[in-house]
Amino acid sequence: MLKGIDPLLSGELLQILDDMGHGDVLAIVDRNFPAHATGLPVVRVSAPVVPVVEAVLSLFPLDTFVAQPLGRMGPQDSPDDENEVQAQVLRAAIAAEGRELTFEPIRRFDFYDRARDAFAVVQTLETAPYCDFLLTKGVI
Repeated sequence: MLKGIDPLLSGELLQILDDMGHGDVLAIVDRNFPAHATGLPVVRVSAPVVPVVEAVLSLFPLDTFVAQPLGRMGPQDSPDDENEVQAQVLRAAIAAEGRELTFEPIRRFDFYDRARDAFAVVQTLETAPYCDFLLTKGVI
């Protein structure tokens, strides 16, 4: 246990966050996402997605050089639809960053393709549908 570090952030996850560079993408996904099918390192965190995103964003700066450093999965036929958990994630990101942000809505199958290009995947216990996110790392 470390002072000032959210206990949801395991040593393995901290190492991944530290190893990531500017522009690298982290996927944070729900329990239904096929995380291991990406072929990427997968870290499981036994919590819902909102506290996991809050913990990650307590250390992880979002990119300021891209218009939307925060992407979210949406239904294939209506990617702009947003559920309450997604809205909570956006509010958490805005609070962590201290600036206005908007989601990049990503159609379900496009999200799968983009997630395979991420640095790593953090799989949560979230049960709400479409609670899958891509976070682009910035600089401090």
